[in-house]
Amino acid sequence: MDPLSVIVLFILTTFVGILVGCVGIGGVLLVPMLTYLLSVDVHIAIASAIFSYVFSGFIGTFLYARKGSIKWQMTYALFVGAAPGAFLGAFISFFIPKTVLELFIALLIVSAGLNALIRSKDYPFEDKHLSSYTLLLIGFFVGVGSALSGTGGPLILVPILVWCRIAPRTSVGLSQAIQIPIAILGTTGNYLHGTVDFMVGFYIAISLMVGVSLGAKITHLVTQPFLEKIVAWVLLAVGLFIVVRGIFSF
Repeated sequence: MDPLSVIVLFILTTFVGILVGCVGIGGVLLVPMLTYLLSVDVHIAIASAIFSYVFSGFIGTFLYARKGSIKWQMTYALFVGAAPGAFLGAFISFFIPKTVLELFIALLIVSAGLNALIRSKDYPFEDKHLSSYTLLLIGFFVGVGSALSGTGGPLILVPILVWCRIAPRTSVGLSQAIQIPIAILGTTGNYLHGTVDFMVGFYIAISLMVGVSLGAKITHLVTQPFLEKIVAWVLLAVGLFIVVRGIFSF
């Protein structure tokens, strides 16, 4: 990767990290950025992005745990379900055609944007716990979906938990932690297929960690609803662009 591409990658992924640190969603933009702006193969882009989430997951978990925003009893059950799901998803993604993967990613982006818009409205949440069986199933689904799409977990987990009326801050905290098993197991599966570009992965990881750290600070300077609306419209725009690009092949 040439120096200019590295600089562009650092700027873009730092921005993504800020979004992840602020509202928990944003990582889904990584794969479109790598494929459409830097011409990285979609399978390599997904594998490298997942690898980088090992590091951003640790820093995000540390920052949220320090503020008491992670419910560890729920986290453990999610871990158990997410680990095998991520490993399975990594293998499945290798056999899925490029077009299918891109459309799947576009669907996730649009759904995340719509979810963020819905979350910005006022409706009651509860500081409650889900059953272990429910969390295991959620974790498995999140693991498979994240490995398929190249997202670290927040994009899929946060909407599910919010729909279950789990408080948004708790949802985002849990989503930071679930990145770790998903990224480790997903990377293991991708490595066996030789699709991980560790150099690109490390570049992404460094800038993501910087962005997540900044995002965690920024989130206390502006209102959460304001941030969610911005992210929602960005995700909707990117998702619709990919859909239109796929339809008209430009």
